[in-house]
Amino acid sequence: MTHEDYKALASELAYILALQNPPLAISFSKSAPAGIAVFQEPMPAPTDDGRTGRVPAGCVFWIKAQDHTFTTTAEDHGNCSVGCVTHGLKTLEQVANNSDVKCLVEAGWVTPEAFPGIPTVKGDPTHVTYGPLYETSVKPDVVFLRLNPKQAMMLSDAMPEISFQGKPQCHIVAIAKEQNQVAISVGCMLSRVRTGMSNNEMTAAIPAGRLHEVVEKLRTAVGADKDVAAYASEDSKRFGAYLGR
Repeated sequence: MTHEDYKALASELAYILALQNPPLAISFSKSAPAGIAVFQEPMPAPTDDGRTGRVPAGCVFWIKAQDHTFTTTAEDHGNCSVGCVTHGLKTLEQVANNSDVKCLVEAGWVTPEAFPGIPTVKGDPTHVTYGPLYETSVKPDVVFLRLNPKQAMMLSDAMPEISFQGKPQCHIVAIAKEQNQVAISVGCMLSRVRTGMSNNEMTAAIPAGRLHEVVEKLRTAVGADKDVAAYASEDSKRFGAYLGR
């Protein structure tokens, strides 16, 4: 697809779902894409185990990328061991002894046995590029959405085979890229605290190659939802005195 195709699909997706935040394009590569700005924020001093990065976790780039496109390196993601693994930037063996992983295990948030089953991006990328889908000049691997529950319902109506996921929130990116499956996450506490996302928000990841299909199916599903909403509204009038109690 061309830049204009992505721009049109981004506009329609935002309109159909009434998105409060623009759809994002996420792409993985072995080198920095030409003509894309490099993300620049200072890195804090590393922890005792050497962790640091330009943001607290890779999921924070979803917030930073709402209004401009940039590319990041593996080092930029380095503060969050879980995100480094899900995005294929480090192996599980490389992060197993990091203090953040130990904290998650000791708190009972995750078990060591669960880590090998977490979906991960393949291919050993060295760069991840983020930005609004409407302005992307780089072919995306994944289209990322921030949704409220109603918008998640609409997307689920359109794609009944959708994968609903929990923690860690970031692994839906790997599911979309590697499994070619649309995935919704209810979020995770680690990501919610680091990103400051609203308690009313969920996220979704769409394989970029299926974006046209998803938009087409949303058109049909949303039309059906409107018909059902009109029926339910009219039918509810018979109970007028009791509504709202």
